[in-house]
Amino acid sequence: MDYRNIAIVAHVDHGKTTLVDGMLKQSHIFRDNQLVAERVMDSNDLERERGITILAKNTAVTWRGVKINIVDTPGHADFGGEVERALGMVDGVLLLVDAAEGPMPQTRFVLRKALARGLKPVVVVNKIDRKDARPDEVINLTFDLMVELGASDEQLDFPIVYAVAREGRAWLELDTPGDDLTPLFETILQHIPAAAADTEAPFQLQVTNLDYSDYLGRIAIGRVRRGRVRKGEGVLRLMRGGESVRARVTKLYTHLGLERVEVEEALAGDIVALTGVEEVQIGDTLTHPDAPEALPAVSVDEPTVSVTFSPNTSPLAGKEGKFVTSRHIKERLERELLTNVALRVEELGGESYRVSGRGELHLSILIEQMRREGYEFSVSRPEVIMKELDGVLLEPFEHVVADVPEAAMGSVMESLSSRRGTLVNLTQEAGRARLEFSIPSRALFGYRTHFLSMTQGEGLLNHTFDGYEKSVGGLKTRLNGSLVAMEAGEAFAYAIFKLQDRGVFFIDPGTEVYVGMIVGANARAGDLNVNVTKNKKLTNVRAATADDNITLTPPKKLTLEEALEYIADDELLEVTPKSIRLRKRILDPSLRKREEKVTAGI
Repeated sequence: MDYRNIAIVAHVDHGKTTLVDGMLKQSHIFRDNQLVAERVMDSNDLERERGITILAKNTAVTWRGVKINIVDTPGHADFGGEVERALGMVDGVLLLVDAAEGPMPQTRFVLRKALARGLKPVVVVNKIDRKDARPDEVINLTFDLMVELGASDEQLDFPIVYAVAREGRAWLELDTPGDDLTPLFETILQHIPAAAADTEAPFQLQVTNLDYSDYLGRIAIGRVRRGRVRKGEGVLRLMRGGESVRARVTKLYTHLGLERVEVEEALAGDIVALTGVEEVQIGDTLTHPDAPEALPAVSVDEPTVSVTFSPNTSPLAGKEGKFVTSRHIKERLERELLTNVALRVEELGGESYRVSGRGELHLSILIEQMRREGYEFSVSRPEVIMKELDGVLLEPFEHVVADVPEAAMGSVMESLSSRRGTLVNLTQEAGRARLEFSIPSRALFGYRTHFLSMTQGEGLLNHTFDGYEKSVGGLKTRLNGSLVAMEAGEAFAYAIFKLQDRGVFFIDPGTEVYVGMIVGANARAGDLNVNVTKNKKLTNVRAATADDNITLTPPKKLTLEEALEYIADDELLEVTPKSIRLRKRILDPSLRKREEKVTAGI
């Protein structure tokens, strides 16, 4: 059978998963009366809630007798491990760019990886129906970006498809809109190389993804590089260290639509899932026992940000979580390492674990998944991972693109410059400005909320890892202190009302608080101990005007990412299945004061 293996890559929210929906429907994978959800490939609850793709997923359609294997990849650089593995299985990429926004930071990240692998791109200019669409300019920007990223002449000679993925339409000439996705399918068959398929050579497959089933155990996913593999056949598993172990394929599947279809045999060029290889790891090579030839190990960019996980030790510990001990946390992190290749876990002793990932989003998704599974633990402030080269300290930098109203341009430029950012490009058009900065990764901790308030919610902020550069030294990203509870008990509206001019509260009246718990952000620098458990004294004498009219400012409810960005070095994030609380690392106010004096050298 003829195969085409493609990855769909683009910036977040440019329509990848929506386009896959259309391709699945128009290739008649689903029954006519079958109910199909929107963004059907985003099967994970978190993906549906956030509208982003986190895990690379496989699907396939058939068109004119050709099987097209499609890998829907994440657009966030934080999930670069998923992107890199996906690109190892394909021969070409559909590069989606928004007809108005054009190439964005994550487009650059994914495209650089694809071009370096020599993959042939097909550019799909999506959302061509937008009122502010500028297709010709976007195509020129995409071409310039490819030149900048070192594309070959063959890669620069890319075909262009115009599309409205939401409506399932595509066409090749800008002035002649199409009725369906036929032009896209035909372009794929014409321009994406057929999968190299030497079916007579000895079997070889590299494991690029893993799944797990309670019934089947570990499921290895990868592209058959050569030969063929049959159900029940013996294979050799070659590991990174050079060791090998024999195994037998118990089940064999290929992809069609959203289903895994069980087959007796799979041929070179196809993307398959197989079971029976115990303890298989991503990067292992499966071969015919008589031809043990390993493929190069899958390389993934190193982590840039780390946090420390430890058991929850607050006065409310163990009340909401199901898995609360250090052993539970360790087992869960070890299980995550099996499939999350961009993650690193290091035991620190004292029941703590340093968990390193590709960015704050990468780590916050793991934290959110664990709390939904019933885990309770505490997390430290994110820290960037420094490197030393020839005696010079290096730190990770980000390429930032801020799309803002012109009125906010000055304040955004000033704020990024004050955080040691360097302006590298500035364009203005139709009342908006696009600022591009190179900035230390740690300078962006806690910046998004500040950015949204400066732009009154109209700004778009995107950033992607841009490499390591010389460290800029000291950097202060949080100017305000915290409001810290000094008494335990239930928070009263009266107490919050009397204190609300001191800062912004994170809690509602009725919230149970403990000594050392952070209940809000101070309006000034430095921490302020407050008593939110104080209620109004009742007396027998009542005047008509005696009761104050209590009008509370609504509290600021922090998301997990906002909470991670907010906490300082001496603070922790307490994560449970039901709550996200902020606390001081040292709860007792007097002990905390003593520690501050020691730190200050007084």
